[in-house]
Amino acid sequence: MTTNALLYFLTVLIWGTTWIALKLQLGVVPIAWSIAYRFWLAAAVLLLWLLWRRQWRLPPRSVWPLLALQGATLFCLNFMCFLHASRWIASGLVAVCFSTAPLLNALNGRLFLRKPLSPQVLAGSALGVAGLLLLFGSEVAKDLARPETLWGLGLALAGTYCFSLGNLLSGAMQRQGQTPVQTNAWAMLVGATLVAGHALASGQPMVFDTSATYVGAWLYLAIPGSVIGFTAYLTLVGRLGADRAAYCTVLFPVVALNISAWLEGYTWTPAALLGLALVAAGNVAVFWRGPWLRLLRAG
Repeated sequence: MTTNALLYFLTVLIWGTTWIALKLQLGVVPIAWSIAYRFWLAAAVLLLWLLWRRQWRLPPRSVWPLLALQGATLFCLNFMCFLHASRWIASGLVAVCFSTAPLLNALNGRLFLRKPLSPQVLAGSALGVAGLLLLFGSEVAKDLARPETLWGLGLALAGTYCFSLGNLLSGAMQRQGQTPVQTNAWAMLVGATLVAGHALASGQPMVFDTSATYVGAWLYLAIPGSVIGFTAYLTLVGRLGADRAAYCTVLFPVVALNISAWLEGYTWTPAALLGLALVAAGNVAVFWRGPWLRLLRAG
């Protein structure tokens, strides 16, 4: 397997399993503090890695505004929006909203970078969104009948837009010669500190659960979920472009459903299987011909 393909499938696999750790963290620790602990640890691991590799350095002054914005959008507002959206809508509808990331990346690339819109990405993303709507059809139908759903939808789409902006900021810094390992370390530190500030301002107590379950989930989310997952994904953003790399956001809910079928007895329906086929077709559309061959052959 080539480098790009390995990064792609690694991202999908890791982010498709983080929901298990997120569920295990629910309990005595407020979710905002769990997010802060996650990214503080991830930032510390990345900085120690850079120090061990003798690559630790302060980013140049010109990069710090981009770093601060990435920390605010990708590692703070993104998570806070989804955290609050989950109070109003089910996880299936949140996943559908998040699957619009490739479309938002393509539109933001056109808006901010004057990049032409790719018909492949637009078509593939539309197939992916349609597939997830079928996969989560019952949850979506249930939520759409509730008046508070609009609040949840708005927050989930706002979180996705913040995620998209964080992608573009990472790409911009990579074009300036900064690596995702370097930028993620500092941006995660900024994002975690902002989330902690929100938690303190809203009166959420700073507590920590020392149980093996919570600590294990924390370590999984911080190291595979953040250190490896975000580094692999944002490396793909630099290599493939933000729009194509973001198709990961369509695929990892499918991984999550397959794990749910194994652990929780989720039953595949004909509509869900059709949705799965549409998601797969969207993936082929996004990477067809040149882009797909580059993904398989490039190192």
